[in-house]
Amino acid sequence: MLDAIRWDTDLIRRYDLAGPRYTSYPTAVQFHSQVGTFDLLHALRESRKALRPLSLYVHVPFCANICYYCACNKVITKDRGRALPYLQRLEQEIQLIACHLDPNQKVEQLHFGGGTPTFLSHDELRQLMGHLRQHFNLLDDDSGDYGIEIDPREADWSTMGLLRELGFNRVSIGLQDLDPAVQRAVNRLQSLEETRAVIEAARTLQFRSINIDLIYGLPKQTPDNFARTVEEVISLQPDRLSVFNYAHLPERFMPQRRINSHELPAPVEKLQMLQRTIEQLTAAGYRYIGMDHFALPDDELAIAQEESTLQRNFQGYTTHGHCDLIGLGVSAISQIGDLYCQNSSDLTHYQNQLGGAQLATSRGLVCNQDDRLRRAVIQQLICNFSLEFEAIEQQFNIDFRGYFGELWPQLQAMDADGLIKLTNQGIEVLPAGRLLVRSVCMVFDAYLEQQNRQRFSRVI
Repeated sequence: MLDAIRWDTDLIRRYDLAGPRYTSYPTAVQFHSQVGTFDLLHALRESRKALRPLSLYVHVPFCANICYYCACNKVITKDRGRALPYLQRLEQEIQLIACHLDPNQKVEQLHFGGGTPTFLSHDELRQLMGHLRQHFNLLDDDSGDYGIEIDPREADWSTMGLLRELGFNRVSIGLQDLDPAVQRAVNRLQSLEETRAVIEAARTLQFRSINIDLIYGLPKQTPDNFARTVEEVISLQPDRLSVFNYAHLPERFMPQRRINSHELPAPVEKLQMLQRTIEQLTAAGYRYIGMDHFALPDDELAIAQEESTLQRNFQGYTTHGHCDLIGLGVSAISQIGDLYCQNSSDLTHYQNQLGGAQLATSRGLVCNQDDRLRRAVIQQLICNFSLEFEAIEQQFNIDFRGYFGELWPQLQAMDADGLIKLTNQGIEVLPAGRLLVRSVCMVFDAYLEQQNRQRFSRVI
């Protein structure tokens, strides 16, 4: 079993830098407009030839209410009718993509995100899933990982029953914080009872996995009131927890301008919140998977990490990294072989493109050999907290020390600081370094020095 993480305040102070979350390498910051529909169609044909299994991501951008902290691509509206033209274009996209794939390519993973996917009516959800089943090879034996993001204010028992009937077996529930003062400060009033009702429904209906999202660093949060939220969440016994660091970037995300920056906790308080959260979750039996994620020891992510098969993609940590990921909907990102591509993030442009029977691909990149090599290195470090040089050398026909010679002084400094253990055979991220694994990955990022670090959140 992997050692537990260890809190080291001095190490955190020195290595808590701003940097990417590495849901991909190269990151989406490197995407450019020279990649378009032709590249996507070529990648789809290659996927079809190889009969690779699929992972589908479907973006539903609509929310009835705005949460001030949110940095997602969303449309705030009370008008439920706005979903209809979007769904018509989304169904066109499904059809256009699917005709370039083989019906034998199984969809091992499916995820509905947003926005608020349950903004859609029951009939709309039923029709959308029916369209997906018509055009893609969705599994009907409940063996796939089919998840959906849930806002408990937008779901009840009948909604949960419908989702289970449609084939969903995983739910991710947005909670963020239970303190009423914090909720008012971010415009998300949500009671514990609403959240508990959705979880009880999911358990009764035999959903396979329940994830809860929390955010630390929100206005009016204190170490004590956030610890109370964490205790209440532990009592709900989710299979997984995501504990995100709130990054206040009002110049980039307009809703965050409604947050009073004077009410944000100080950096030292944020560190206290995270430290106490880790202590609480560890005492309750949760394992630190990495990058804000915790899971019970019998969860698939924890088991995959134990077996060194855990992977990471635009959907976060996954056991389906071998699948080609196809993003559907406004702003959705695909990863098909060595191609990354993203749909237009503008709703009107997305709908107009598909209205003209054209895909809405707006930017992306094709990985080169160096990208593939560094991606493999970062993937091993961020998922398994270890890296064997020989495996990388055999896969890419390189001498690791020779290829990354200029990085050695940085790695040696991290070794001296107790962040990693550097040997002739490989790198091990030590318990005190696991919270800071992004900082280790950043050493191998060839693009980072060209980028504006203000685009990224801090590691902690």
